[in-house]
Amino acid sequence: MIFAIGAPFSGVLAATAAENTGNPIVGLLPLVLIFVAMYFLLLRPQRKRQKENAKLQTSVVEGDEVVLNSGVYGFISAIEDEYLWIEIAEKVEIRVAKGSISRKVSTQSQKSEE
Repeated sequence: MIFAIGAPFSGVLAATAAENTGNPIVGLLPLVLIFVAMYFLLLRPQRKRQKENAKLQTSVVEGDEVVLNSGVYGFISAIEDEYLWIEIAEKVEIRVAKGSISRKVSTQSQKSEE
């Protein structure tokens, strides 16, 4: 009885082995496509955002109105090496890291034109 059950399975195993004798590169193609898709959908846009953020941090000057990651609006009153002094109200200044700048609202050149 055991031999009768095992006999059909041996034919299935032989057919499966015959199917797997194809090109092994075709089997790796889906993995390669997944990594390519991850690069274009995740890694490349993240690097672009990092470059834009670094450009923003180096381009700020005194007098620029900026928004911090925490949502605080203020004007840059002084720039130190890795820190900025942000005036958030009249005679109220806070010291923050350059990395906490989310975006620039306006520039000093726009104020002088008005």
